[in-house]
Amino acid sequence: MNQKIILFFIFFSTSFFAQNIKSIQLRPLQEDNYSAIMPLGTIFELSFDDLDADSKDYNYKIEHMTHDWQKSRLLSSQYIDGFDENAIIDVTNSFNTFQNYTHYAVQIPNKNSVITKSGNYLISVIDDYDEVVFSRKLVLYENATSVGVQVSRSRNTKNINTQQTVEFTINHPNLRINNPSQEINVVILKNENWNEKITNLQPTFFKQNQLQYTYTNKTNFWGGNEYLNFDSKFIRNKSLNVVKIEMKDIFHHYLYPYTYNENIKYKYNPDINGQFVIRTLNASIANTEADYAMMHFTLFADEPFAEKGVYVYGAFNNFEITEENRLFYNFENESYQGQILLKQGFYNYTFATVDENKNVDTNEINGSFFQTENEYNVIVYYKAFGGLYDRVVGIGTGYFNQNK
Repeated sequence: MNQKIILFFIFFSTSFFAQNIKSIQLRPLQEDNYSAIMPLGTIFELSFDDLDADSKDYNYKIEHMTHDWQKSRLLSSQYIDGFDENAIIDVTNSFNTFQNYTHYAVQIPNKNSVITKSGNYLISVIDDYDEVVFSRKLVLYENATSVGVQVSRSRNTKNINTQQTVEFTINHPNLRINNPSQEINVVILKNENWNEKITNLQPTFFKQNQLQYTYTNKTNFWGGNEYLNFDSKFIRNKSLNVVKIEMKDIFHHYLYPYTYNENIKYKYNPDINGQFVIRTLNASIANTEADYAMMHFTLFADEPFAEKGVYVYGAFNNFEITEENRLFYNFENESYQGQILLKQGFYNYTFATVDENKNVDTNEINGSFFQTENEYNVIVYYKAFGGLYDRVVGIGTGYFNQNK
């Protein structure tokens, strides 16, 4: 797997209003569950804040996709019981906050929209001008197969200290697969970041009702490092990794600086794999009473990274590279500095470098280690010969255990 993840820059191209949308979440209604991969029929919620706070009208739209995220051949009536596009009517203004915002939320399935097929889905929010404000990926699966996943230290001697290997087995006693090379597609997804995935895999061994994928190198991922974190649950008082607070038009939180060390060694630090949780201890309803604070990031480095940009990277903005999460080098104090407006909560993040060819490297600053605890999801797509769409017939999840 290439160490550098190739992404493309997106600078406010979807909508004029996109820059004012914050705190987008697509999650099941389960505590401590941040996953957008869930069984078909699960109740999930899409929510976000509009910082214009002017109660715009937004619609949500549901589109069925192929295994490689192209629009599928299905008509909306074939995968939706009801309508594929509807108004978002759960709209609430923020209360007692310095930063005003309007909170939008919709739960699916609802009386207007019931998803009836498994597969990949693109959930989009549409504005008054029929422009897409943002989209999020959703995977709904059937339990038609069982998938066993094992994550271990890489056996490649060149990367034995920096990479992890994912092996898995698909058991399908109740699913007839005649030609796996044409009917089955699999995706290995690291920490539910669609920028870090491996595809185009064929089984290495065939058994009765079983497909085995036991590659030595082709399913290797860079281990990366544990995510950094901060907690802004107190808006007026310092909390985890917040070292200074200032009140201006809104609160400004200054985070504990991180120092770049090219000889960094692995140190265990529990994380939630880049995700974030909205929460506040200043009020009872976080959705509308949590405030926003300007979070200040500092990365000490003796000199700037030559011909590379440095960015704050995490699920808080869907692991995207934008101008908002870019840091700029300050020669006076030899550090990268930047600020991002974020809603109160617990956040994971890391630092990424981007070269002139827009290659994203999440390991250059924080290092890569085989010991890092990562979550890997194996998604199994099945499209029978003559079938119309890619079903998701199984999900397997594995975690690295350095004791193995």
